[in-house]
Amino acid sequence: MASRAALWFLWLLSLCLTTEILASENDSYSWSNILQLLEAQCVAKRGDEDLEKGKELTHGNYCESWRFNVELHNIKDFNSIPDECASSVGKYMSSSQYKSDVRRVADETSRFLTNSFRLAGDSRDAWVFDVDDTLISTVPFYKKHHFGDIVDCRSDPLDRASLEKWMAKGKATVIDDMLSLFREINSKGLDIFIISWRPEHLRTATVDNLFKAGYHGWTKLILRCDEESYVDAQSYKSEQRKKLVEQGYRLWGIVGSQWSSLTGHSTAKRTFKLPNPMYYL
Repeated sequence: MASRAALWFLWLLSLCLTTEILASENDSYSWSNILQLLEAQCVAKRGDEDLEKGKELTHGNYCESWRFNVELHNIKDFNSIPDECASSVGKYMSSSQYKSDVRRVADETSRFLTNSFRLAGDSRDAWVFDVDDTLISTVPFYKKHHFGDIVDCRSDPLDRASLEKWMAKGKATVIDDMLSLFREINSKGLDIFIISWRPEHLRTATVDNLFKAGYHGWTKLILRCDEESYVDAQSYKSEQRKKLVEQGYRLWGIVGSQWSSLTGHSTAKRTFKLPNPMYYL
């Protein structure tokens, strides 16, 4: 406390000296000029204090920075959410901010369609959607497991097997803004292809879940067969898009919550990324 008081005294002393020098050396300096100078120095001082305070908040901001960098694709190949961030991710995925972010993706996609899309009329205009956390949400599953917070004694470690067991029950919920976007794209005459990392044995459950959520009228649902189990998600999805292009389809856009759905070869004219910090494929 004594050292802080001494620093404040020295700072105030320097202000007084600065004021006297300005007033004596330059008559053009009015007191309003001097007051503006003092205000600027106060702002600078508060900025320094904020920076110091920021150092103290680094740990508190860590999870927000982690989630942000997942969306930027700076953080890749993570197997799970950091234990200390599970609660933060859960709050975001259940928040109005998440819903607002999804709506913005839908709005920007719709704007692109309005401004850039023209139907050729040869039945070769196409659009690609992913399934999980694009058309339907796995948030209920992750919420049940506390988003992988293994520090929480109520939570079980997450794995792909438990997720697929849950998928087989067809309990994924609709993402409302994506349903509206799906219907808009369908109404414009594009063929809709749904390319998912889900395994083929979940086809019936996936179709039933999509129907129950309100999705109808897609051209083809493409799921991963057994031989493709050892291929990474990006390569698998790229290969499926390549097959569509080889059949003469023009891919106008892709919507997905994973970078593996958007990157690789045979991509579309535009890609639209939905937020999803829960897992990485």
